[in-house]
Amino acid sequence: MSKIITSTMAAYLIKDQATVIPGGFGCCGHPESITKAIEQRFKKTGKPRHLTLLFAAGPGDKKTKGINRLALPGLIGNVIGGFWGFIPLLGEAAIAGRIEAHNWPQGVISKLFRSIASKDEGLITSVGLGTFIDPRIEGGAINNVTQPKVELIEVKNKEKLFYPTIPVDFTYIRATTADEFGNLTMEEEVSLQDSLAQAQATHNSGGVVVAQVKNIVPVGLLDPLMVKVPGSLVDYLVIADDSDDHCQTYDEVLNLNYTTSGLIPALDNNLGKINARNLIVKRAVQELKNTSLGASPIINLGIGVPAEIGAYINYEAPNAPTLTVEGGAFGGKPAYGLSFGASEFPDAIIDQNTLFDLYDGGGIDIAFLGFAQVDKIGNINASRYGKSFSGVGGFVNISQSAKKVIFCGTFTTGGLEIEVDADSGELIIIKEGNTTKFVETVAQLSFNGHLNELAGRPAKIITERAVFDVFNGELVLSEIAAGIDIDKDIRPYVDFSLKLNDLGVNVVKLSPSIN
Repeated sequence: MSKIITSTMAAYLIKDQATVIPGGFGCCGHPESITKAIEQRFKKTGKPRHLTLLFAAGPGDKKTKGINRLALPGLIGNVIGGFWGFIPLLGEAAIAGRIEAHNWPQGVISKLFRSIASKDEGLITSVGLGTFIDPRIEGGAINNVTQPKVELIEVKNKEKLFYPTIPVDFTYIRATTADEFGNLTMEEEVSLQDSLAQAQATHNSGGVVVAQVKNIVPVGLLDPLMVKVPGSLVDYLVIADDSDDHCQTYDEVLNLNYTTSGLIPALDNNLGKINARNLIVKRAVQELKNTSLGASPIINLGIGVPAEIGAYINYEAPNAPTLTVEGGAFGGKPAYGLSFGASEFPDAIIDQNTLFDLYDGGGIDIAFLGFAQVDKIGNINASRYGKSFSGVGGFVNISQSAKKVIFCGTFTTGGLEIEVDADSGELIIIKEGNTTKFVETVAQLSFNGHLNELAGRPAKIITERAVFDVFNGELVLSEIAAGIDIDKDIRPYVDFSLKLNDLGVNVVKLSPSIN
């Protein structure tokens, strides 16, 4: 029988230099009560010190919640993380070199929990080859005080990367309901958050597993088919101190559509004023119509601009796509913003590590991903530039395995303003962004255009004013919006010699309406 304790008591179970897995997926499903208690204990006592954090998608709200609370000098010593976009305070500490910090692919870390549970020495995969995670480039180290852990090895005459496992001392996860034996159900959670694999990894490491829940019920009331983590793997239960510490996402207290299957409502015709983002999204949706995908293609939507594509898809059309989000939502209409990771009316919610098995094996027909920089041969930086650091997340897994990948983002960034002339259908640049994204050399290599072309996978870059294809080792301008002048609106913001499509650049009139 699991022992019921307070969040404060849970925080005092963590020893100095422990390896800790914080539960949750980005902005969804984090056990906030326990993190607050860890923060409060450290401020009061100076302990625990020099923790190692291990996470696939760092839980936070882009401000101060989640494991942003743990970005206190001396509390964290080392971090191995996939996506850092929701935890800027820890990201700042990593960039500044105040902590040792590693950025590994989200899907690799998600699967690594299973490897730890199995007591394997590590995970062997091709994911990350030819990117900044490759030890021949940066080795996934975020700063100069960090010694890379990733190794290049050879298996049957093929290059692979080896990601080592580490034993886990303490894991805290979240569920909706527990019985008195600690069996956990997740009927109100938008993601299973790798909780089972994390609990098994910790249990087999001899560590402690704590689960934060909303409800505790008598033994015998839970359907065993609904139990996601067996009670024998859970050492302690914590009831959330405050209902605000157990919201479904950092944007919504409870949205029942995220845990209900059913028909997706018709398109919303009031999605707001036309802007660069929804111009990109509208053009991206055309790729689903322009590509022969067969019945019910499987699609992945990345965070940022691509996440908004779900709002523009006709789910009632023949052969409508199945949209997936790497947190485990399969089907439905993906959410975005601080509810990214949830989907309305999903077909299923599966373990993140299991979904990455599908992804890594080539199960995605088209992936829509964001980008920060692109160079003349189609290399992409989606993880770090300037003072901005989001981490690579699932980008590497997905971009290296999808049958086709579409990168979506504005042509320039930082203050870009546009409008569409209602009569002519021409795009008007009111104010240009102050930062170029088409550069001679990307600041960090998140996607290797050369290796992708060798693999025979088509790649395309869509912006609000232009579309580029990666062809024969070059970035080729193939389409522009009506009203755009190549010499005035394109060339000055491209840091390399611009190549035009030999068959001519297609000019497309735009609609001033969103749908």
